[in-house]
Amino acid sequence: MANTSTSAGTSTPAFRAWLPVVALGWLIPGGGHFLLHRRGRGALVSLSVIMMFVLGLMMRGPMFQPQTGDLLTTIIYTGGFIGDVCSGILYFLAVWLGYAQPDVAGHVHDYGAKFLVAAGLLNVLALTDAYEIAIGKKD
Repeated sequence: MANTSTSAGTSTPAFRAWLPVVALGWLIPGGGHFLLHRRGRGALVSLSVIMMFVLGLMMRGPMFQPQTGDLLTTIIYTGGFIGDVCSGILYFLAVWLGYAQPDVAGHVHDYGAKFLVAAGLLNVLALTDAYEIAIGKKD
C-alpha cells in the first residue's frame, strides 16, 4: 500500500488507500468489504446491519434526535443520533420515507431503539475492519 512519511519518521497510509473504502462502507453497509473483494465479509456485514436496522424499525423504535438539557440527556440523545446515522443509507432512507416513530414508553419500542443504534455501531466495527484491510494491517 502507498504510505507517506511524516516528520517523526513514521509512515501513515495514504488517503486514497482507505478513504473510498471507509466512505462506501459507511454509506452502504458492507460496501467497503465488497470494494476490497472480500465478498463473504461484505455479505455478512450487509446482512447483519440491514437485519438489525429492519428489526428495529419493525419494533417501532424511535430514532434519536440531538437534544440539549442536562449532561446525561445530551450525551444519550447525541450518542444515539450518531449511532443511528452510522447506519448510512439505511438511516437516510428511513428518514426520507417519513419514518418518525415518537418516543413512547414500552419495552418493545425501547428494544427497537437499541437495535437501530446497534446496527450503526456494528457498521462502525465493519468500517474499522475494512480500514485495517485497506491499509494492509489485517488480512
